[in-house]
Amino acid sequence: MTATHGANPLRDAADRRLPRIAGPSGLVIFGVTGDLSRKKLMPAVYDLANRGLLPPGFSLVGFARREWQDEDFAQEVHDAVKEHARTPFREEVWQQLIQGMRFVQGDFGDDQAFENLRATIEDLDKSQGTGGNFAFYLSVPPKFFPEVVQQLKKHGLADQHDGSWRRAVIEKPFGHDLKSAEELNAIVHEVFAPDQVFRIDHYLGKETVQNILALRFANTLFEPIWNRSYVDHVQITMAEDIGIGGRAGYYDGIGAARDVIQNHLLQLLALTAMEEPASFDADALAAEKTKVLGAVKLPKDLAEGTVRAQYAAGWQGGEKAVGYLEEDGIDAKSKTDTYAAVKLQIDNRRWAGVPFYLRTGKRLGRRVTEIAVVFQRAPHSPFDHTATEELGQNALVIRVQPDEGVTLRFGSKVPGTSMEVRDVSMDFAYGESFTESSPEAYERLILDVLLGDSNLFPRVEEVELSWKILDPIEEFWEKNGRPAQYEAGTWGPAEADEMLARDGRSWRRP
Repeated sequence: MTATHGANPLRDAADRRLPRIAGPSGLVIFGVTGDLSRKKLMPAVYDLANRGLLPPGFSLVGFARREWQDEDFAQEVHDAVKEHARTPFREEVWQQLIQGMRFVQGDFGDDQAFENLRATIEDLDKSQGTGGNFAFYLSVPPKFFPEVVQQLKKHGLADQHDGSWRRAVIEKPFGHDLKSAEELNAIVHEVFAPDQVFRIDHYLGKETVQNILALRFANTLFEPIWNRSYVDHVQITMAEDIGIGGRAGYYDGIGAARDVIQNHLLQLLALTAMEEPASFDADALAAEKTKVLGAVKLPKDLAEGTVRAQYAAGWQGGEKAVGYLEEDGIDAKSKTDTYAAVKLQIDNRRWAGVPFYLRTGKRLGRRVTEIAVVFQRAPHSPFDHTATEELGQNALVIRVQPDEGVTLRFGSKVPGTSMEVRDVSMDFAYGESFTESSPEAYERLILDVLLGDSNLFPRVEEVELSWKILDPIEEFWEKNGRPAQYEAGTWGPAEADEMLARDGRSWRRP
């Protein structure tokens, strides 16, 4: 085998054991003093460095209003890493990382601050060898996206020269309805080309979400029955056991459906329902997800096919919890939903007639995200009714968090002299089957941004189609009545149970 110039002759391109490592690059975080940055982004950067996946001269630049020096910023990162990093703290990794840390102070409207940022980046190109390759992470409230993006353009920070790259990373929520999403897309794409924009949906970085594709398309066991002939319905749940905490300013007026269904749950639906992509690359995956989202049909009667609710006072984890309307900073007349459930259909040959039930809520029974594919009952049962009264429907449950894995539920004979069939579960847990622990979603996503791999990032079309699905529901809720109520610590309002009962079904208890 002849080695091409600059290539490692001992490295086999087909060897999957060798990780993909980012080339010379840096990351600029706007809003670096916020919770997301402290708890997720900075620890993820450290974990990537610790795993040897960042280049030696990698640079991290923080931008915020605080009057910090570079040393103060480094101390802040150090504390965040010590508290939240997944991998053990190693002094030699830290010492290498700290060489490329810089802080730029300023407001988003401050031209001088952006000039300082440009000078800082040019200095890092020389001292750290970043090669002009920088990603800008907008960890800021959505209302600031346009201003930051325009400033990057005005000061030449979005320009790509001599083979270098510049990329923008944008956190959800991407708009609050279709119109605002389209306006935001127009502003962002005026500055960055579509392939330079990475919209973060951290759920797509989770190993278990990517495993949906492996489960379906790498196993003959599942694909033949993954359709309307065998599947009765699908339930996708994201439950939280906490309230809104100190996020009243952000949450009120947005609500559960905009916060979770529009992005996370519709993305999970798309991955569960999509056809097999031509290949595992970003364009092919986006094409199939877009087809599914374009085929989603809303219930004819939104009053019967959707539910919104707010948590009321109750007991959770042995403690008294106040209701949403009693939370600090919440208007007593607020109609914001803390629970939302919708019934959707997918109008294509594979899924015609199979309902997809999506639900999300705060202050529910426990924290869990899962996809349950519930199969039809056997067409004929030779057992008498008493033998199978404990038998439910077969189900394949993909647990996205917290105890990541897959459960297969099926019927089995109970030991003894009589014939009695009861549900049992076969369980696969990530933590027990693999020696390596799953990386944090943000580790995978930040690395993919630096590599320019957009497999796990929703495209413009997906974002806009998701708003097209949700907007009519939000408009209907706005005009009709008030949210239902459910006690904190329960699994949601009676109205949601009734929605499934009308179809002869019931919610799974995760």
